[in-house]
Amino acid sequence: MRRAIVIGSGAGGATAAKELQGRFDVTVVEAGREFRPFSRNLSFIEKLKKTGIMFDEREIQFLFPAMKIRKTEDRMVLVNGVGLGGTTTLATGNGVREDDGLKEIGINLDAEFTELSNEIPISIEHQKRWRKTTKRLFDICQMMGLQPRPLPKMGENRRCTNCGHCVLGCPNGAKWDARVFLNKALSDGAKLLTNCRAEKIIIRDGKASAAQVRRGRKRQFLEADLIVLAAGGFGTPIVLQESGLACSERLFVDPVLCVAARWEGSLQNKEISMPFVVQKKGFILAPYFDYLSFFFNKEWKYPADDTLALMIKIADSNDGSISKREVRKTLNDHDRGKLIEGVGICYEIFDQLGAQKQDLVLGTVNAGHPGGMLPLTVNEAVSLHNDRLPENLYVADATLFPSSLGNPPMLTIMALAKRISKICIEKAA
Repeated sequence: MRRAIVIGSGAGGATAAKELQGRFDVTVVEAGREFRPFSRNLSFIEKLKKTGIMFDEREIQFLFPAMKIRKTEDRMVLVNGVGLGGTTTLATGNGVREDDGLKEIGINLDAEFTELSNEIPISIEHQKRWRKTTKRLFDICQMMGLQPRPLPKMGENRRCTNCGHCVLGCPNGAKWDARVFLNKALSDGAKLLTNCRAEKIIIRDGKASAAQVRRGRKRQFLEADLIVLAAGGFGTPIVLQESGLACSERLFVDPVLCVAARWEGSLQNKEISMPFVVQKKGFILAPYFDYLSFFFNKEWKYPADDTLALMIKIADSNDGSISKREVRKTLNDHDRGKLIEGVGICYEIFDQLGAQKQDLVLGTVNAGHPGGMLPLTVNEAVSLHNDRLPENLYVADATLFPSSLGNPPMLTIMALAKRISKICIEKAA
C-alpha cells in the first residue's frame, strides 16, 4: 500500500488522516504531545494575579503547555494550540460554514459540508442553557436591529456542564475537536508520532520523497508517496520555506479585542463560549470571556464571576508574514477602524444593559486564526494544488485561504481537507 505522511493533527490534518487511511498507509506527525485540559481553577489564578507575577501572556505556557503564545512588534498576542487536535482543542467548537471566498474563485464544497454534517453532531441546543445575562444581551441585540443568531456548536451538548472552559479544553467531552477524527484514523490502522516536529520536505526529481522530522535529539526521514502538510497557519509556511518552497508575503490572523464590564453575578466564565454572534461587515461580535485578558491584563480587575465581555473579531488585511525567525504582523488603519467601530457597538449594547461606562475596560488584542500565505486562486479551483509544490505534496489548512474569514474557520478547513483527500485518492487510483 502507498504511504502517506500527514503533518499536523488539527482540523485539516486529522480530517485528511481519517479520509486517507485505508487507501494509504498513513502516519500522522504531531509536534506536540497528548492534549490535557487546563486543570487549575480561576480562584487560584486570581490569587496569582494579585501577586503581580502574571504580567506576560507567554507565562500561560507554564500553566497550560497546550497553548503556545508569541507576540508581534506592536504587542498583539498570537495564540495556537500545540498537541493532539491542534488548535481545535482551544477553539469554541463553532460549526459554521464560511466559504464565500472560496466560492468566488470557483470552489464548491457542498458535498463535503454535507458529509461533515452527517459525521459531527452540530446544533444550537445550548441555547436552552443560556444564563439570564446572555439571554438579556441577545434580546438587546435584537432590539438594536443587530440580528443576532445562536452559533451552531459541534459536539454532544447534553454533556455540557457550563464550566466555561471551552477554550481551555473541554473536560467533559461535550465539545467536538479534531481528536475524534484522529482516533478514527488510528482505529483504522494509521500510525501516530507525537513530540515529532516536521522540519522540512525532502524533494528529489521534482517529487516530495520524505519528511525530515525531529524527535528530541534524533532526526528521522519518513519516506512517503504522498505528503499532506497541515501544520496550521503558523507552522505550514515555515516547513515550506525550509523546504525551499516560497510562500507569499501575506498573513491574516483574525484579531480579537474584547470589551468588558463589571456586571455582578453574570457568571459568563461559567457558560459556553460564543453562544451567539452578530455579523457586521468585516467583523463579528459575540459574548466571550477572554481568559488571556483576565489572567494578564491589569485593567481586568473585576472578579471572574462579575466580569462580562463582548468579543470583536475582525477579518484583517493580509499585511504580514511569518518565517522561522519571526512573525511580522501589524494592523493597518482599516483594521483598526473596524475594531473601533466594534468597540462603539459594544458600548451601546452595554449601555442598553445598564452597565456603567466608567466600568468598561478594553482587553488585550489577541489572534488565533492565521492563514493566507499560500492562497488558492481561480487557477487552482479544481486541483487545490499550487504549482510551486511538488505534485505529491498538498497543503490542507488555513494557509490556503485567499483572505481572512473573520469567522470561526474550523468547519471550512475540514471541508477543504476532505476535498483535498478525495483528489489525492483519485490521483492514486
